[in-house]
Amino acid sequence: MGFILNAVRGFCMAVADSVPGVSGGTIAFLMGFYDEFINSLDGLFLGNKEEKKKAIVFLVKLGIGWVIGLCLSISILTTLFASHIYVVSSVFLGLTVCAIPIVIREEKDSVAGHYKHIIFLILGIAAVVLIAMGNPASGGEGLHLNLSSLTFGNGIYIFLVGMLAISAMVLPGISGSTMLLIFGLYMPVTGAIKDVLSGDFSNIKILICLALGIITGILAIIRLVKFCLKRFRPQTIYFIIGLMIGSLYAIVKGPETLDIPQDAMTISTFHIPGFIFGIVILLVFELVKIKKERS
Repeated sequence: MGFILNAVRGFCMAVADSVPGVSGGTIAFLMGFYDEFINSLDGLFLGNKEEKKKAIVFLVKLGIGWVIGLCLSISILTTLFASHIYVVSSVFLGLTVCAIPIVIREEKDSVAGHYKHIIFLILGIAAVVLIAMGNPASGGEGLHLNLSSLTFGNGIYIFLVGMLAISAMVLPGISGSTMLLIFGLYMPVTGAIKDVLSGDFSNIKILICLALGIITGILAIIRLVKFCLKRFRPQTIYFIIGLMIGSLYAIVKGPETLDIPQDAMTISTFHIPGFIFGIVILLVFELVKIKKERS
């Protein structure tokens, strides 16, 4: 049961990172395993032998679902996102709206009586909104790169963007795919992944540079997040809730970041059944989590 649950968690994280405006970190927080996720990543790179072993077991289970979700997103679900983006976005709106009060309830010791830290909530909202406004379709200039020939400078650039993208994926809020889009790497990276999946390794250097940046970003951001959760939990929780609230705006604007941009979600394109379905999904996971904790 634990293996299946973690694989499903990983699958949902990968699908979320593929949807414009949604972060895998948001899903981890929604489903109640964010601390375990952060501690496992930290333990994998910086823990002792026992911590590494425990982290590997957890991350392998999570990773299997994540890889399946990524492959499906790149090869199959991309078409679904393009043709039914408002339904998909409505589902994630339901997930997020339902999750915010759940997070506040579960973190009541960090929230109640610490209202002076509301500034961190405002900062979290502002961070996501500003990043979401930076995508080319929202009026930002963005970048358009031609990586047909990978130079040393482009390699460094991809490395640095990889660091930023993994930070976005880990933190609840903006999606890593949106960060890649803003910095002009969404199409080159997804194209390189599609090539590799089809057996063409001509652009694998792009993915190697990105992977090195991701690993470096994990080493930096995970240690920082773990430290903040341990030493400054009320401030960090307020900031994370702010990121989640801000992600509502990012999800609404998400359709603008598709390969073929569509209008941002409006009342007329909002899909009520999808929204309700998102709420139901989260409540089911909440019930499974409660059952697991009691067993």
